[in-house]
Amino acid sequence: MSEPAEDPSSTHAKPGFTKRTLAAQAMGHVDPVTRAVVAPLHVSTTFLRDPDNGYSSGFSYARPDNATTREAEAVIAMLEEAEAGAMLFGSGMAAATAVFSALEPGDHIVAPLVMYWALKRWLQQEAPRRGWGLDFIAMDDLDALRAAIRPGTTKLVWVETPGNPLWTITDIAAAAEIAHGAGARLAVDSTAASPIHTRPLTLGADIVMHSATKILNGHSDVVAGVLASARTDAFWERIGAIRAGGGAILGPFEAYLLMRSLRTLPLRVAAQSANAADLARRFSAHPRVASVLYPGLPDDPGHAVAARQMEGGFGFMLSIRVAAGEEAAIATAARVRLWKRATSLGGVESLIEHRASVEGPGTPCPPDLLRLSVGIEHADDLFADLDAALG
Repeated sequence: MSEPAEDPSSTHAKPGFTKRTLAAQAMGHVDPVTRAVVAPLHVSTTFLRDPDNGYSSGFSYARPDNATTREAEAVIAMLEEAEAGAMLFGSGMAAATAVFSALEPGDHIVAPLVMYWALKRWLQQEAPRRGWGLDFIAMDDLDALRAAIRPGTTKLVWVETPGNPLWTITDIAAAAEIAHGAGARLAVDSTAASPIHTRPLTLGADIVMHSATKILNGHSDVVAGVLASARTDAFWERIGAIRAGGGAILGPFEAYLLMRSLRTLPLRVAAQSANAADLARRFSAHPRVASVLYPGLPDDPGHAVAARQMEGGFGFMLSIRVAAGEEAAIATAARVRLWKRATSLGGVESLIEHRASVEGPGTPCPPDLLRLSVGIEHADDLFADLDAALG
């Protein structure tokens, strides 16, 4: 493992080592010049031409490519088992919208009713302007997906599983079969699962997306997004052209911080998911909690599918519905001392948010719901703080 990586952008894990080990050592990369075990930060925006005006280094300008960004992309591609590699973007929204922007006018999209609110609003606004057909469905209902598909016209099925903030579960393998049978691609937003719990490409998805701002980075100090693809084809190349032309690549300093975080990803995911499962069980029996939404609970509607397609846990996100209703939920969020009232998720600090207030009219989020992003604090402290806030 001490030799320099022959190709930092390779998506193939070295044989004989687990993904946890490869993530911890950034796939074994050692800087060939200094022998440093941490890759250097490459901030140059431009690169020297060869005498014949070529670029034998492989780098010409920073807008379409960067060596530090490649390092982080290689680790994510390895974790996702992405044969075509990965592309980092300046935000999760930049990554997601690049997929849709690669479609043609007249193409039809099927997306979930329960999904990241900002992306849903973007689709509602942009679909008419760009000439896309668009249907939102209950994506956990495979019959609804079959009914929504327009063979030959539907070009993209977008899945988010677990779906924020109700944590609904979609059967990725079954959705891929339905989409492919109609000539459509399947893209999966796997932000809430992470590649530690779910690898959508191995289940038949064509593209997997993450808001890398969340658990991939996990320290609430980087805004980033990433796409990884099962294969290199014209659609994937079109996404690359959109990223390059639009200047949407992640900057090198952010990629450097993200690479730092990816080294501890398996450990953070394990700790945060264990905390979430513990809290889900405790709040399920709480007298002031009407219900807990968490796919790890045996009575959750998505549990059976989640148990089949998620490994090593069920994620770090859950929601609780406060028995006394909306005002009590808002008051609970205002009374916490340890939990932080803040947007986002996946950081090492635990966050709480009344999502209906944030999303506003049209939200599928019940008004009595509090979304919980569980961090790495002690579960007893997290429970005691929220228990006291519930009154």
